[in-house]
Amino acid sequence: MEKAEILSHLRKFGTSTISDALDRLGINGQCLGIMPLERSFQLTGEAFTIRYGPISVEGGTVGDYIDKLEADTVVVIDNGGRKDVTVWGDLLTLTAHQHNLAGTVINGVCRDVDRILELNYPIYSRGNWMRTGKDRVMVVEENVPVSIGGVLVSPGDYLRGDGDGVVAIPASKVELVLEAAWMIHTAEENIRAAVLKGEKLKDARTKNSYYNLQTRS
Repeated sequence: MEKAEILSHLRKFGTSTISDALDRLGINGQCLGIMPLERSFQLTGEAFTIRYGPISVEGGTVGDYIDKLEADTVVVIDNGGRKDVTVWGDLLTLTAHQHNLAGTVINGVCRDVDRILELNYPIYSRGNWMRTGKDRVMVVEENVPVSIGGVLVSPGDYLRGDGDGVVAIPASKVELVLEAAWMIHTAEENIRAAVLKGEKLKDARTKNSYYNLQTRS
């Protein structure tokens, strides 16, 4: 399946449905504590990963990676979960928006929230604070596996975010996840339709094997 088709299918499902699909397949992909700055944000794209670390004695920079990224890329930043320094702000937001990036996911915090909301640029993080990361942290590695909310995210993995948070889907498993998500989505739609027709929730759930939808197969 081509990237564009994968992204189109992923956009059809919320993170709750994908989370259940991940559980069904035994995949750890729910990024704990990584939440949207604005509940209406939606994010779907392919990961470009960056790992930050403390500034070295030789010095280093927060990185100028943004100009080389293509549309529909999700910038995935691992700053070790730090909340005392930011690794994303106004200029990165503006440039990412200009490049039609899909959004940014940070194991850490961002700043310049007013610009983020003005441009409606999706950011998922551990929060926001104004203190710069310049002269405090630096880019250590790019395009390597990183840790985001207890989930290992590799370059090229897929991410889907909505008001409930963000999930990461290994590229090698994405088609299996989509199949499971469609099955779960269909069952839950059948349950909703039955309830709207007056059927008892318990009966509709039983008929559609609700309690086993997320059980590892």
